[in-house]
Amino acid sequence: MTIKNVMVIGAGQMGSGIAQVFAQSGFDVKLNDLSEEALQKGLAHMEKILSRNVEKGRMTEDEKTATLNRVQTTSSLNDASDRDLVIEAVVENMDVKTKVFQQLDQITPKHAILATNTSSLPITDIAAVTDRPDQVIGMHFMNPVPVMKLVEVIRAIQTSDETYATIEEAAKALGKTPVEVNDYPGFVSNRILMPMINEAIYTVYEGVAEPEAIDEVMKLGMNHPMGPLTLADFIGLDTCLYIMEVLYEGFGDSKYRPCPLLKKYVSAGWLGKKSGRGFYVYE
Repeated sequence: MTIKNVMVIGAGQMGSGIAQVFAQSGFDVKLNDLSEEALQKGLAHMEKILSRNVEKGRMTEDEKTATLNRVQTTSSLNDASDRDLVIEAVVENMDVKTKVFQQLDQITPKHAILATNTSSLPITDIAAVTDRPDQVIGMHFMNPVPVMKLVEVIRAIQTSDETYATIEEAAKALGKTPVEVNDYPGFVSNRILMPMINEAIYTVYEGVAEPEAIDEVMKLGMNHPMGPLTLADFIGLDTCLYIMEVLYEGFGDSKYRPCPLLKKYVSAGWLGKKSGRGFYVYE
């Protein structure tokens, strides 16, 4: 199957980024969100990134205009009725996601592939709520989407070879590098990354070093472009906690136990960059 048109559900940072890379690559895109304010914010974010690309000579003004013209906004899931591919990028909550997939299963054409951008939740369970489990797949983009090359393509136990091949080709058409991953909690990226971040938080909790020192050690000693605590603030401490809880519940292994300090920060509303305070204070 060849994908010609796409709907992205969720106009946040991830969703708008996914919509942008599809539109840049010539796909007809619908960006969906319940909130008109979120849709306009998503479009503004997209336009800001594209304008920066024009300033840096990475694209022309005409290419920017053409990209934006390929994106329509909608607040109705019913507008997915003509889509070849729908990518869900809503809040990381299983109940919310399964409800969306049940609706999409009724609305979209029979040939349509339903993908989720979940960073940790089981694709097999999401696929099971539809009548087309063989056409459900994980398509986990990295943040920021327009910059990062990796797409984890996660096969549910039910995902067909044809569905996988179609999504692999679609990712390549975006200039991304698809990597095949099987359906286990956290997949590859977050199963490795989140315990490292959690351990960095434990080193703060136990008084081993200050956040600045921990980040400096990892940047200078391990050649990481960003320290784990800065990265945690960038991802969102609530998201980090949620993924650690998914890993802990999924594997039942104490090595995935979320650090008490992480829980305390989230309870205090210190969620990182988006709230103005996490392990660092942001203006």
